[in-house]
Amino acid sequence: MRRSPLFSGIIYIILGVLFTYLAIQNVQESGWGFFTYMLVFLATIDFGSGLRMVMIHFKIKKQLNQKK
Repeated sequence: MRRSPLFSGIIYIILGVLFTYLAIQNVQESGWGFFTYMLVFLATIDFGSGLRMVMIHFKIKKQLNQKK
């Protein structure tokens, strides 16, 4: 069964929040290192992907409503 873009977008946004939280914790413990930058990069990718998926969901929904 295929997942909807909305569900995938929400999962990506949750992962972005998780990576952001881990990056904040890592900065408080050991400062800005490679691992912190990697977590921030992953959070950015996940937030971007999540927002894109949510926008795709609403575009598809709008197109389906226009066809009716």
